[in-house]
Amino acid sequence: MKTDPERFILANTGILSPPHVPEVRLHLATEAHELWLKTEEELEEIGLPPPFWAFAWAGGQGLARYILDHPEVVRGRRVVDFASGSGLVAIAAMKAGAASVLAADIDPWAETAVRLNADLNGVDIGYTADDITGRDPAADVYLAGDVFYDKSFAERLLPWFTVLVAGGSVVIVGDPGRSYCPRDRMTALATYEVPVTRALEDSEVKRTTVWRFGAPAPAAG
Repeated sequence: MKTDPERFILANTGILSPPHVPEVRLHLATEAHELWLKTEEELEEIGLPPPFWAFAWAGGQGLARYILDHPEVVRGRRVVDFASGSGLVAIAAMKAGAASVLAADIDPWAETAVRLNADLNGVDIGYTADDITGRDPAADVYLAGDVFYDKSFAERLLPWFTVLVAGGSVVIVGDPGRSYCPRDRMTALATYEVPVTRALEDSEVKRTTVWRFGAPAPAAG
């Protein structure tokens, strides 16, 4: 890396609570920070991939809110937070009583962001930079915030999630209406109106649904 991630994150973010998850504090970029204004060329020059870890995306906020409000989903269980980014959902799972949480993200900067944010919240979170898509890390619950934004990525996730559920794991997704969200393959659990920044999204509030992956259960006879 051309730039030290920890020094950069500490210098270019503030400690904030996402509006929909005030129980959690994160190192986040704000409109007052230069990170918002850097062009793709400037980011490449300092060796920084697009800083997804620097923002509390609507899908993650909705999913974290659901986990904190329904701690029984993760309490005492082994949890994987897939495409963890800032670690918001992973932190929420630990606060809700998960036995362990593994944050997984292939962004080389996310590991530092998750570590710093876990420290802020006094929780212990494992981390892997491996692409675990298609693998089975032997977790009880898989959490995935805002992962259906890209067609090819969604096509990779669907068979993996299907296999995980068939093996007895629970897969819960937070999605703010992305184009490739497979709504017909999931059961809605909750819907939230999540405040976001117009600089990242097309509105100031995103309606975000938390889904359980898998076909809706048949009605009782």
